[in-house]
Amino acid sequence: MAKAGNDTPLMQQHRAIKQKYPDAILLFRVGDFYETFGQDAILAAKVLGITLTKRNNGAAADSELAGFPYHALDNYLHKLVKAGYRVAVCDQLEDPKQVKGIVKRGVTEMLTPGLALNDKLLEQNKNNFLAAYFPLTHVRGAAQVGLAFLDASTGEMLLAQGSADYADQLLSRILPAEIILPKNEVKAFKERTGQAWYTYALDPWIFAEAYATEQLQKQFQTHSLKGFGVEHWPAATIAAGAILHYLKETEHPHLDHINRLQRLEEKAYLWMDRFTLRNLELFPSGREGAGETNLLQVMDLTLTPMGGRLL
Repeated sequence: MAKAGNDTPLMQQHRAIKQKYPDAILLFRVGDFYETFGQDAILAAKVLGITLTKRNNGAAADSELAGFPYHALDNYLHKLVKAGYRVAVCDQLEDPKQVKGIVKRGVTEMLTPGLALNDKLLEQNKNNFLAAYFPLTHVRGAAQVGLAFLDASTGEMLLAQGSADYADQLLSRILPAEIILPKNEVKAFKERTGQAWYTYALDPWIFAEAYATEQLQKQFQTHSLKGFGVEHWPAATIAAGAILHYLKETEHPHLDHINRLQRLEEKAYLWMDRFTLRNLELFPSGREGAGETNLLQVMDLTLTPMGGRLL
């Protein structure tokens, strides 16, 4: 950072914006290209198969650089998000022809695996769920895990609460594209599940019941959550509140279509563990399931995206 004073105005602008999104790949619009720099460029070149070069940016050392034409954005966004990366799209907010000096730029879109809203990034016949996972040590004398699942494209929000085994079953069946959880629970979660979930850790203070309840009441414009039947599900309520916080943190302002909660009752269904599901070949065994033949694939003769999701 000591060399920042030697940067060109463009790189100073890039550095200032990147500091606001340190854990995302920043696609920085420069003329007719989206450019990535430094570690972002190394990752982008690896995932996208584009050329990694070096460019002297005005500092004492060269900086890694990788870019692609702006009209190819949707294609490359799809690859980055599917690979499990958070992506911040930084556009030019002024017409370069009308501005003298550096063009004003800002992040216009923030995408994560669980919050991809672009039609070209979604599979139309299946949900793209973002999940929140929160273990509450003692609920009425027993350890419970709260889960919330949100499809940001449709507004569906599902809540569940139960044992850790029940939580594992739900995750294995619903296959969320991204799971958010408290920072102090990441290690235990990964040791328990043993699966390559894409996770994102949030500060523990976000997972507070009072804060979560406040977030949900504001979203649904109610004075309590009794009408949704979740007043006795504190862990699930906390998970749902964390999802709403995450939406605002990632600058998704249009949330009016998220207007209700749906309970997933453990006793209302026959639940199978992930090993049974895999051995019976009922569904794809992973989040992608590419090249596999399974029962759902054989049965799915639906003609519309809505029909495919319903099935």
